Amino acid sequence: MLDILEPERVETDRFRGRSVDLKWGYVFGGQFVGQALAAAEHTVHQDQAPHSVHGYFLRSGDERQPITYKVERIRDGKSFATRRVDAVQDGRTVFTLTASFQREEAGFEHQDLMPETAGPEGLLSQAQIARKYMDKMPHAARAQLSFERAIEIRPVDPVDILNPQAKPPKRSVWYRAVDALPDRPALHRALLAYVSDLNLLSTAMRPHALTWVTTGIQSTSLDHAIWFHRSFRMDDWLLFVMDSPSANGARAFASGRFFTQDGRLVASVAQEGLIRVRAEASAK
Repeated sequence: MLDILEPERVETDRFRGRSVDLKWGYVFGGQFVGQALAAAEHTVHQDQAPHSVHGYFLRSGDERQPITYKVERIRDGKSFATRRVDAVQDGRTVFTLTASFQREEAGFEHQDLMPETAGPEGLLSQAQIARKYMDKMPHAARAQLSFERAIEIRPVDPVDILNPQAKPPKRSVWYRAVDALPDRPALHRALLAYVSDLNLLSTAMRPHALTWVTTGIQSTSLDHAIWFHRSFRMDDWLLFVMDSPSANGARAFASGRFFTQDGRLVASVAQEGLIRVRAEASAK
């Protein structure tokens, strides 16, 4: 995973990335966000860190093909810098990202409180839950097991993915890297960007008793935004608190906030995604 999130520099502002083999047949959206952000970070001063990231998923990526990341230096100011990154495969842009960077400076502070919830200790991991379904849906269950090699994912209120019950569009999930990570803040940010694309759209499905394995479901991320607020480590537990205030027109909006175990708000995320259910499936 660390190698995946460190794209190879092939020219001054051009990088090459390869994909994690998740057996999905396409590139996981969080990988695009993490790699593009890492590429952009290589082109700014070391004392500048990203505070805002916005990306659009334009086409499905091929996980068998390398990805070229082209960085454009939009602006370099005294405090802020802006970068645009295009991810290209077979001559076509499949993902584009804009990131704004700022030098650290003092200022006033406030933040929301972390909601009271169960801690990660004692919760089943998403991979452990997926193993329950291996006999009934081996391919889909293996997709969840793929993340276990690098990231611990422990949902607070898991759903039965084969027989879901309608619930409010809210969800909390704990994340942590499976091992200690190097002391490089850029790497921790890239990994948070990677995992931030997990579970948002499934939160929007909860009121409709749908899951990502529901017959006839089609879901994909359309855009993705991250705001980094405070420093953090991905080898410490982070709580991702998500909600979906709206779904309409085959699109769903979801947002989330990452908290440390001691309650510091370190990042916020927003995403809109496509969610369709074929007519023959919804009629059952």
